[in-house]
Amino acid sequence: MRWSLLEVAGHTEIAVWVGESAFLLRELDENLSARDVLTRSSRLYERLDYVSQRCAPIDQRQMHFLPPLLGQKILCAGLNYRDHIAETGSAAPQYPNLFIRFPDSLVGHEQALEIPDVSPELDYEVELAVVLAQPLSGRVSRDQALAAVSGYTIFNDGSLRDLQFRSSQWTLGKNVARSGAMGPWVVSADELPLGGTGLRLQTWIGENCLQDGNTSDLLFDVADLLVATVAAVPLRAGDVLATGTPAGVGFSRKPPRFLQAGESCELRIEGIGTLRNPIRHAR
Repeated sequence: MRWSLLEVAGHTEIAVWVGESAFLLRELDENLSARDVLTRSSRLYERLDYVSQRCAPIDQRQMHFLPPLLGQKILCAGLNYRDHIAETGSAAPQYPNLFIRFPDSLVGHEQALEIPDVSPELDYEVELAVVLAQPLSGRVSRDQALAAVSGYTIFNDGSLRDLQFRSSQWTLGKNVARSGAMGPWVVSADELPLGGTGLRLQTWIGENCLQDGNTSDLLFDVADLLVATVAAVPLRAGDVLATGTPAGVGFSRKPPRFLQAGESCELRIEGIGTLRNPIRHAR
């Protein structure tokens, strides 16, 4: 199953996909809620069985993708791919290196990423992101952590590198408005390998593939990250954990290669799809 958060006719809507068609959740059944989507409830699946005969799909010319955020927290792992650690010359962390992103730093699929006046160094980072189906806190096992996963989506942890590296704290460089992206949908965990393992992920700018990695290269895998996180910070249904990026980022290249206005940044993850965003200067 796939679901998206959309703007349709000026309203924020949850939509569920059947093939290439999207249907408003509230039109499938007015009693369905975000919880049904996150937990993949049997009631939702029953409605999907005959949705195409009972409901009209959304006119895709009238919809705009929003980041699929139904929770409150967005946590991100830094330096979590072995090849990315090597390209930065960093020591491998002994414990997950986590930081926070805020919702207004993100845009949806096909929405513009913006280069702000304060910095020209907008960098790309393709990441697998985890969306939780239920609360998770305290001491949990790996199995319990993975059982709490609703699904997976694509995350561009867009970073303003000069702002990021001005101090030991990355908050400024990771939270500039419209600098990152998420979407276009969440694919339910049962449609992907357990823990999102073995998935190829890439960044393309035009005809050039700048990142080409695999989630098997994660230093701390999805279960590791969740177990370590919730031991200290409780997570709730809909919260998001982005798992880090592989080698090939712009600031590690010689010379550095940052996103430019007029380009299109395309992130691809096997089994999920493509997250695409044009690049422009902030207005």
